[in-house]
Amino acid sequence: MQKMSLTALARQQLKLAHASSSGRSSSTVYGGHEHHLRQTLIALTAGQTLNEHENPGEATVHVLHGRVRLAAGDTSWDGTAGDLLIVPNARHSLEALDEAAVLLTVSKHP
Repeated sequence: MQKMSLTALARQQLKLAHASSSGRSSSTVYGGHEHHLRQTLIALTAGQTLNEHENPGEATVHVLHGRVRLAAGDTSWDGTAGDLLIVPNARHSLEALDEAAVLLTVSKHP
């Protein structure tokens, strides 16, 4: 069994995002290519976007810090700290409305 602080990881990734020219930083918290389940902590500085991309499987975005906008086509959902956004099974993007950290959970289809 392992335990980690998502709050501490979010703080660390936000520092890295601010130091990065892309304004982004991420770290795999659990899983990877050999697992069906993968959790990634993603930090974005205000105004940064993860451009539109395909959904690789069932996915959720848990907002840990700040505000984000998840958009798919003409529909969007805003989330703040504590919100869980269900990622649609469609091309989508994620924008940081403020400095933000999220936990992306993806279950890839076998």
